[in-house]
Amino acid sequence: MSKASAYFTVSNINGKHDIKELKREIDTLHGVLSISVNDEATNVAVDFDTTGVKQNQIGKKIKDLGYTITDISLENHIM
Repeated sequence: MSKASAYFTVSNINGKHDIKELKREIDTLHGVLSISVNDEATNVAVDFDTTGVKQNQIGKKIKDLGYTITDISLENHIM
């Protein structure tokens, strides 16, 4: 398993309902290990297995849900 973390800055998350929706929908992607959204609801962090899903697929899911991504960073984990 090759693990990575993607950090998305999302500009239009409004409230707990949006946070729950993001977590629920991103979790449906095969290979996603964990999802967190910061208190200000602007940063979404996703840990994932790169053999199951890619960063661009996660970003596409966020955009398909109607959210705007303003920045993305990726951290690969060497195991």
